[in-house]
Amino acid sequence: MDSIRALIYQYLRAAWRRRWLGVIVAWMVCGVGWVATYTVKNQFESNARLFVDADAILTPLLRGIAADSAPTTQLEILQRTLLSKPNLEKLISKTDLDLTLNGPSDRERLSGRLAQEIKVTPQTKNLFTISYRDKNPKLAHDVVQTLLTIFIESATGSNRTDMENARRFLERQIQSYEQQLRAAEKRRADFRVRYMELLPNDMNPNIGALEGARAKVLQITGTLQDAVIQRDSLRQEVENTPPMLVAEGGNAMPIGPVGPAERSKVQDAEEALRNMLLRYTEAHPEVIAQRRLIESLKGRVAAPPAPGTPGANPAAPAPGLTTPKRSVPNPVYDQLKIKLIESDTQVASLTRQRDEATRTQDRLEKISREQPGLFAEYQNMDRDYSVLRKNYEDLLGRLQSANIAQAADTQADKVKLQIIDPPEIPRIPVAPNRPLMVTAVLLGGLAIGLGMTVLFGQLDRSFSSVDELRTLGLPVLGGISVLGMAPLRQRLMTALRFGSAVAALIVIYSGLMVYILRSAALI
Repeated sequence: MDSIRALIYQYLRAAWRRRWLGVIVAWMVCGVGWVATYTVKNQFESNARLFVDADAILTPLLRGIAADSAPTTQLEILQRTLLSKPNLEKLISKTDLDLTLNGPSDRERLSGRLAQEIKVTPQTKNLFTISYRDKNPKLAHDVVQTLLTIFIESATGSNRTDMENARRFLERQIQSYEQQLRAAEKRRADFRVRYMELLPNDMNPNIGALEGARAKVLQITGTLQDAVIQRDSLRQEVENTPPMLVAEGGNAMPIGPVGPAERSKVQDAEEALRNMLLRYTEAHPEVIAQRRLIESLKGRVAAPPAPGTPGANPAAPAPGLTTPKRSVPNPVYDQLKIKLIESDTQVASLTRQRDEATRTQDRLEKISREQPGLFAEYQNMDRDYSVLRKNYEDLLGRLQSANIAQAADTQADKVKLQIIDPPEIPRIPVAPNRPLMVTAVLLGGLAIGLGMTVLFGQLDRSFSSVDELRTLGLPVLGGISVLGMAPLRQRLMTALRFGSAVAALIVIYSGLMVYILRSAALI
């Protein structure tokens, strides 16, 4: 501990002996530094704050209806691309910076310097600042104002340009899909016309024409079988029912000529035949059955009154008989005969329908065997048509959304831009920080002066004390000390002169600080 204290004392004593060297170095350093500080040119900063309302009232109202242009994302992109080369070229042209350029190389260097010196700083999600420093305050203001104008134009114009390009692209795609859709519809219609009987119908697309024909044949066959059974049953009843009945003479009504009821039946049957001939040919089963019915009715009308006695009155009693008997038509037989004829007509009609359905089924089965991939081809064609139609409808919906979004951008304030702090021409420089520089120069000068005294003290080979001399290993007889008031006064005067030199340096520093602060309007 004593050795360290002695070493420190030795350094201080050596520095004190060379104190004036330190003062001279400190003065030189401070003088040169302060002069250099004032040669640094002032830097003026101009800035502007811009507020962007990307969540305006119109944006949530149009969400899901119009195309979402993502204004927040666009503004982030604008902030990052504001200092792009095209914008910097536009900035140089609008601020007349190109007047000081001598060639393309100067323009490139200026663009690079502007890209580094212009600051776009986001403060919040919707608030950011544009700032620029230059030795010319007006130029700093012009640069910030021009950048602000470029940003607003980009924010309002780029979105509209992108929306217009998107709308034109959608229109071209819609025209292309419309042509493809029309061609697909024509191919589909031609295919359906060519193979209409084999393809599924629109009412039941799951059942094809061949399956429908088979089902129709089965249905008609079942109905025909029921009709044949009913006809055979009626025919059996007709065979078991007598056409004439024998009645007693005293109790029966006399039968004379044919009554008007029989003639009316014949007339009705003939009228029905005429109506059938208007719709069918002579070979039609219903026409043939109707002619048979007419012949049967006419035969009954023309029948003789009683067998074995031509021209006799059937109501008259036979000779030798006490109770006269006669034959009368059986009305039940007549009704069964009519029903049988109608049943024959129905069976003939069903037979014709079954034959036609069977021929249709055979023809469709033949076509189906000859072209097994017909239905698969139709399914592929229908699938392509469905895809084209879906894409076409989606594109139409997107076009409407784009039109609404474009109208919102052009006719309403979808994104609101508001300049909070417009740029102004700065009057007070923001750089360099002269108070800090002057203080740094003072502290640096004092430190360098002290360092020089210590350094030169280390280079001195003289001995300042008896103890240092004894370290050589030689016998030391003693030391001579100076006593009295004169050396003390001399030391005081020396210290006073040294303090005055240092105080003068500090006074100059204080004066410089006062001047700087007054120039900056801080005091």
